[in-house]
Amino acid sequence: MQAIGMMMSKSHRLARVLKSPWRSVFSSVERVYYPPADELATENVFECSHSLSLRRSFHSGNVNRNSSLVGFNHQHDKMQITSSSVRVTQIRLSSSEAIAAEADSAGDAETAKGVYDKLLDCVVKKRSAPPNAWLWSLIAQCSTREDIKLLFNILQKLRTFRLSNLRIPDDFNSALCREVTKACVRAGAIDLGKKALWKHNLLGLTPDIGSAHQLLLHAKQHNDVKLTVEIMELVKENDLPLQPGTADILFSICSSANRWDLISKYGKRFVKSGVKLRQTSFALWMEFAAKKGDVESLWKIESWRSEATKEHSVSTGFSCAKGFLLDHKPESAAAIIQLLYQTLPDGKKTSITTELQKLVSEWPLDVVKHQKEDNREAFAAALQNDISALVNALPSLGVEANVTMQ
Repeated sequence: MQAIGMMMSKSHRLARVLKSPWRSVFSSVERVYYPPADELATENVFECSHSLSLRRSFHSGNVNRNSSLVGFNHQHDKMQITSSSVRVTQIRLSSSEAIAAEADSAGDAETAKGVYDKLLDCVVKKRSAPPNAWLWSLIAQCSTREDIKLLFNILQKLRTFRLSNLRIPDDFNSALCREVTKACVRAGAIDLGKKALWKHNLLGLTPDIGSAHQLLLHAKQHNDVKLTVEIMELVKENDLPLQPGTADILFSICSSANRWDLISKYGKRFVKSGVKLRQTSFALWMEFAAKKGDVESLWKIESWRSEATKEHSVSTGFSCAKGFLLDHKPESAAAIIQLLYQTLPDGKKTSITTELQKLVSEWPLDVVKHQKEDNREAFAAALQNDISALVNALPSLGVEANVTMQ
């Protein structure tokens, strides 16, 4: 009886299964897990494929209840979609798009227009003081005339903002003006750079002689005498104090352009202003006077030089020697060369030979050209005799210099 009962129980359980043949399959399918984020990520793209995969999974029986992999086989096609791969791909795409957008934004901000827009938004819209670094960044980014116009526009707005909102009546410091002028030169906007030299300007700039130097260096590079004169007029009109460095740049321009009139004019202006000129400036000035054969000016410059510094450089010493030769005093010329030879260290004595060779072969041609035409022949003959006397006197004075007489 017990055996019959057990057989009856098994028969009833088998009958219940056969009455509902699909229940266990859908239960397995329903247990296939999709995380909520993946369902959102794939609901539009893979909606049809997901439905189709479930149907095909029923026929093939290829549903893995322990994995998030959904697979199906239909004829010779095979497709696999993993929730983890969808999630990783989506994250990578989002990260790439964010990095690209951030790079584009950073690229725009690094341009002059991008920095200008940030400054403008801060000052005009937000009515707040922008970081100083933004203004310096804008100046550094300026490379065209349009960039300089943007810079001048924002400087004017910043000046108004400082005065009205921050109650700061003072202008920007002179260091900013120097950098603005440098940017103008870099961008080729020289006319705008000259406006930065005005002591009364709408930009809030405080010009100094350093700003003028930026423009003078540009004039020197391009041998632009006209621009040099214009800059020096602005320096005078706006009471910018002259410095020794100004004379170095200015005298170099005048010497290269053979403008004795300008170097004489500006040289006297420096002396009158009490500027202590450097040896390099005196050397250029005296060498120019010796080349012109202007003995009177040469000795006047030498008196100013002796007040500024006691010792001669090789250049100023040889200019004085040329002055003595023009005065027909070869012995005095030899004496000053001897003094230079004795004071120079052994390693620099070769410069005496170099300068002496120039005095013998190059200088006479230059100085003769500046003499009156009807007196050139007699002047050249007398000068040649004095140079020969100088060279012959040097060995007896202990000066060892081998020169070629031409």
